[in-house]
Amino acid sequence: MSKSSDLRKKSILAVAWPIFIEAMFGSLIGTVDTMMLSSYSDGAVAAVGLANQVLTVVGMMFGFVAVGTGVILNQWLGAGNLEGVDRVGRSALTLNLMIGLIASVGLLAYADVFLTLFRVPEDIMVEGVSYLSIVGSSVFMIALSMTLGTIIRCHGILKEMMLISLGLNVLHIFGNYLVLMEPFGLPNLGVEGVAVSTWITRALGVIAYLILCFRNLRYPIRFMNPFRFRRGNVGLIFKLGIPSAGEHVSYNLSQVVITYLITILGTTALTTKIYTQNITSFVFVFSMAIGQGTQIIVGHLIGAHQKEDAYHSGIRSLKLAFLISLAIGVFLYSLSSLLLGLFTNNAEILRLGKQIMLLSILLEPARACNMVLISSLNAAGDVKYPVVVGLVSMWAISVPLAYLFGIVFQLGLVGIWMAFAMDEWIRASMMLLRWRRRSWQSIKILAS
Repeated sequence: MSKSSDLRKKSILAVAWPIFIEAMFGSLIGTVDTMMLSSYSDGAVAAVGLANQVLTVVGMMFGFVAVGTGVILNQWLGAGNLEGVDRVGRSALTLNLMIGLIASVGLLAYADVFLTLFRVPEDIMVEGVSYLSIVGSSVFMIALSMTLGTIIRCHGILKEMMLISLGLNVLHIFGNYLVLMEPFGLPNLGVEGVAVSTWITRALGVIAYLILCFRNLRYPIRFMNPFRFRRGNVGLIFKLGIPSAGEHVSYNLSQVVITYLITILGTTALTTKIYTQNITSFVFVFSMAIGQGTQIIVGHLIGAHQKEDAYHSGIRSLKLAFLISLAIGVFLYSLSSLLLGLFTNNAEILRLGKQIMLLSILLEPARACNMVLISSLNAAGDVKYPVVVGLVSMWAISVPLAYLFGIVFQLGLVGIWMAFAMDEWIRASMMLLRWRRRSWQSIKILAS
């Protein structure tokens, strides 16, 4: 039995749980840098935090290639088109390597210019430049890891990815320990040492992914001559990837604007936002894992011409994501005083944070529905509709209502969370309507 047929018969939880664990550990590398540097100096934490903002923006450049590649690979694997899978995988890997190398050189040479754009204070500029130039020189490895990870997940090799993510985090923590805690009489290398530890971890990650590919894939992973790209393959990656990534970019930009609005409300509101989002991020990562797992299963089913099964698979995942995110939201709210108390004893933050976590019971199920439905539509090749709806909803509903409720009506952070919930529910309703109408069933990408 092929890996693709195995995936088509698996439950969504069987596919999603390794993705969830992998994502939880994968998101920790930058967080670990920040946490361990807090024992070194607050300035170092601020410098690394701002540098990571630059790296996050740069990382979006690779995302559209990975997203487009995932849509194609899932359907072609479902159809058994292994030669096509090999060609697209090589094209995506080479393309993201080229983009990554350009970005790495740019960050290494012009780290100070990028940080200046963020108006970094002079007292942390030196450490920020040091961290960004070293870690920035490794972004080509992030591009490779992102592409290799997409290829591996599409083939259903999920538990191994989870174990690699766990191992990388253990090694990264150990590396930070060596450069910061002065064991065995070693010097404290501060920000530069943490940057080198991050660089080495990224390199080991690429090596681990390559070994995994060589051991498990029928066709060995290799690069190709960029002058011999198949125009159809690259064009299809762009056609499917750019709109899909566009929705993610738009969402992040809208969050930047709304974060600015929250800063107007003062330090208490901003601190409450950070604490509550740290607590509820568990729900977000779970929803993301369900969405990615659904995209893999639905893509394979569509590639195998089982579109009716793909439709019902999307609906089952939607119900599961809604119910579990609702249950987790209620559970976290029941523990809100205890959880918020781990971060602060400020009475105002505790009061406001509890209100926000109550509203999150309404918000998070809608966000989960959006992740599943958008992933399902992307898997079918229906990539433009979610972007158009997202752009209209985020910029005509979420941002204006956040300003209206939060600032004009003086509802503060509660009003902004109400705007978040309205945006998510409106988009979720429109995505569900699109999925139920099944216009995506007429989209064909296999002939490309």
